[in-house]
Amino acid sequence: MAGKFVIKKAKNGKYIFNLMSGNGQVVLTSQMYASRDSAVKGIKSVKSNAGNDARFERREAKNGKPYFVLKAGNNLEIGKSEMYANKSGMEKGIASVAKNAPDAPIADAAGK
Repeated sequence: MAGKFVIKKAKNGKYIFNLMSGNGQVVLTSQMYASRDSAVKGIKSVKSNAGNDARFERREAKNGKPYFVLKAGNNLEIGKSEMYANKSGMEKGIASVAKNAPDAPIADAAGK
């Protein structure tokens, strides 16, 4: 099973999306968007930037756990990963985004 984007509507009425890997794990979570259309534009940005390793910023949380953010060409953050146990896991997450995002379909759990 290939990866997919899932758009959800949050309790506050805003929209968020997750990129799910083929095994159902969340590998990237977006920021909050005011509208569904804006979330779809965010997904398009992920698709177009995921193949460029320079767009991935590797970071370390205060607790020492590695994670990454994906940035657009304008340097704005598009999405953030989970916290990983080690850098190797984080690199696998980046590879998953690069592999799954460009062709991933959109599943709408927001109910438009």
